[in-house]
Amino acid sequence: MVGNTFWPIHDQALQTAGGRVGHQFALTQKLPWPAKLDARGVVAAHEVQVAMAGIADKESEITEAVRLAYYELWLATELIRIVDDNTKLVEDLITIAEARYKTGGSQQDILRAELEGDRLAEQSISLCQQQEQSRADLGTLVRMPLEYMPYADIDLDVDEAVPQLDLLVAQAEQCNPTLRGLAAEIARDRAKESLACLQQYPDFQVGLGYSIISDDRDVISPVANGHDNINFTVGVTLPIWRDKINAGISEAAHNRSNTSLLHDAERDRLRGTLRRQVAAAYAAIEQLELFRERLIPRTEQTLEIATADYQGKKADFTDLIATYRELLSLQVQVARSEALLLSTLARIERTVGCQ
Repeated sequence: MVGNTFWPIHDQALQTAGGRVGHQFALTQKLPWPAKLDARGVVAAHEVQVAMAGIADKESEITEAVRLAYYELWLATELIRIVDDNTKLVEDLITIAEARYKTGGSQQDILRAELEGDRLAEQSISLCQQQEQSRADLGTLVRMPLEYMPYADIDLDVDEAVPQLDLLVAQAEQCNPTLRGLAAEIARDRAKESLACLQQYPDFQVGLGYSIISDDRDVISPVANGHDNINFTVGVTLPIWRDKINAGISEAAHNRSNTSLLHDAERDRLRGTLRRQVAAAYAAIEQLELFRERLIPRTEQTLEIATADYQGKKADFTDLIATYRELLSLQVQVARSEALLLSTLARIERTVGCQ
């Protein structure tokens, strides 16, 4: 700190044997107890770790949001593909119904088949709107210009590897940004507690002073020579308020304990979250296996038999339409289960925090 003491009223200025004092300059520096500087450095280093963990958490949040938005776009695109494929199937049903009508069938079958086509057209319109909304959401997240719209790869590879709960929990305890941030806060609070204990030691202050002395006129001293003065100062604080120091130590200890409890609570919450997410992933994998290996193949076979029976006048068109609707419903459920699995895996990765 730099200071200057001066006397604006000439005849009231401080006088010494050397003459009148015009200005007194002072340069002082506070020197804390050496260990205090180290403790403050440790606190600052852990504050940086806390901030970096916050950045990592925000990056993970943005990555998850982008992935979830992409899977929404993929789902809409996949459902549109399913509707298009079933539109061709309905056209075949209309052709079959028309052929049956020519051999004595009911015209109502043709109308019902055409009605199914109209329903698919209505679903296609709704899905196209959903697709555009998903594109807009994803484009906003990745800051894509309006003239460029994102598209989803229809052949998205669904990773059906079964997640291991114990491994994920161990990784989360090492990588999760929130846990890492809380661990850094615990270390910071320990350093703050050490710093609070160091407040019982004094700080020092040293200074250099320079006084400008004048002997030109109106001086009292007969031996005034106008020699300027140089002085040195040394000071030390007196940490005598023990109640205040002990209160600071107690506060720092309670803050550290509170952060430790928050860390334990967050760790338990993450374990519960991972348990639920892994259970959801298992359910989605089992559903996909059931749909692909049993339900859809059998329904397709049933549809082929129902079509042949209808053409041979052994079955009613109602059975044929019911089987077709069931197949369409299963195909939609497969797409939604794949999107759910991918979204769940993205959430698991966000929870774990490892890239």
